[in-house]
Amino acid sequence: MASLAPPVTFKEFCPLYYLLNAIPTKIQKGFRSILVYLTALDTNGDYIAVGSSIGMLYLYCRHLNQMKKYNFEGKCESITFVKLLSCFDDLVAVGTASGRVAVFQLVSSLPGRNKQLRRFDVAGIHKSSITALAWSPNGMKLFSGDDKGKIVYSALDLDQGICNSSLVLEEPSSIVQLDYNQKVLLVSTLQRTLLFYTEEKSVKQVGAQPRK
Repeated sequence: MASLAPPVTFKEFCPLYYLLNAIPTKIQKGFRSILVYLTALDTNGDYIAVGSSIGMLYLYCRHLNQMKKYNFEGKCESITFVKLLSCFDDLVAVGTASGRVAVFQLVSSLPGRNKQLRRFDVAGIHKSSITALAWSPNGMKLFSGDDKGKIVYSALDLDQGICNSSLVLEEPSSIVQLDYNQKVLLVSTLQRTLLFYTEEKSVKQVGAQPRK
């Protein structure tokens, strides 16, 4: 007699009030009161990263129950994408509505880890809203895509504090998703999905028909 499958259990998750209460609902700028909208989210075992409409990144440490804030200097613009990575150091990449991309190398209390917050900027290649970010597992490569179809590769040297960026691919429609593994970048756009082989710089389309 075949054994019966265990019953399906529905579990209700309550809102993360401890997180939401640490983020202001509005800020004062001069005589104006500006509402704060949450615009981007990523999580891992260590952090919850939340981007906002005021250009502020809220980073909640799950182990220490602490909220920290990071921002771009200058123009206050909406964050459109955030991507966390835990490797030897903890990293978070942030993209904005105008095409700015920055990487924050976070401070760690563990021995041998990074002791000073550092920021790397992907300079001036994207000119439109960032729609996707993807890390290599070791944190040395970051790929960013925007809503005009541009994909930029950034090589990071965390020890030397260097970030070199270049345009590697340009599609005719918006990038909606990126994923990277073993020298292959998976790219999804509004029209198609493809594999970009980063060593050979060749493209292989997944499927034959364009998306409608």
